[in-house]
Amino acid sequence: MSTTDREDLLARYASGADAVADALAGITPAELDRRPRSGEWTAREIAHHVADSEAMAYVRLRRLLAEDEPVIQGYDEPEWARRLHYDRAIEASLAVVRAVRASSFDLLRSLSDEEWSRTGTHTEGGAYSVERWLEIYSEHSHDHADQIRRARRGEG
Repeated sequence: MSTTDREDLLARYASGADAVADALAGITPAELDRRPRSGEWTAREIAHHVADSEAMAYVRLRRLLAEDEPVIQGYDEPEWARRLHYDRAIEASLAVVRAVRASSFDLLRSLSDEEWSRTGTHTEGGAYSVERWLEIYSEHSHDHADQIRRARRGEG
């Protein structure tokens, strides 16, 4: 990955928490809990998923950097949504997204070229590097911000 590509992905990653907050700005209680026609998650459920995913990403990044050839475990997202009470208030989850993103962004900005090349194995996707991690998570919050906007309108 070129330095320019990495910088672009880092900028995209850094704006992810704002993308989610912007998608939720001014949301009404009805919009927060509107189930899309497709049966996909509500905006509330998406907000909690993003927080849980960010917490998982936080650990994954650190394992890639601190351990040699770590195995990065996948998880059952719908089961987490069911068991972790995604019907609760979203404010604390949004704070998690902001805090985790800020901490990971600071860490990413300090990596050497050698650290960027560290790898592990994801149980669902195989080879998994720090660069691949950034590719995934630079888009994750933006993708879910779009999903939140659709869910608010009942689309999906």
